[in-house]
Amino acid sequence: MSGQAGTHENPAVGVIPAAPWRVQAVSLIPDFKLAVSFCDGSSGVVDCSSIQNSTNPGIYAPLATPEYFAKVKLELGVITWPNGADLDPSWLHAELAGNKTWSVPF
Repeated sequence: MSGQAGTHENPAVGVIPAAPWRVQAVSLIPDFKLAVSFCDGSSGVVDCSSIQNSTNPGIYAPLATPEYFAKVKLELGVITWPNGADLDPSWLHAELAGNKTWSVPF
């Protein structure tokens, strides 16, 4: 057994998730809406305005303020917010299939 350390490359470095339901881009639209596009080229609008009237929003409660909702970001193909709230990309993709607008039931 050799006492020399070898170098190993990480084959995952630079890999971009290519699942068709991964979100490729997200843009903020007025009135608690998000324009999303997916890796497969499909797109739509996600209406999150029901968060404002939700009686039990849980982790999504901070999203009820426009300032916090605007902190939306994309992490590895998933729409997220700083508090850990996120929207499942495969669920979004399925709900937007055939519809161009979908209201999230908070």
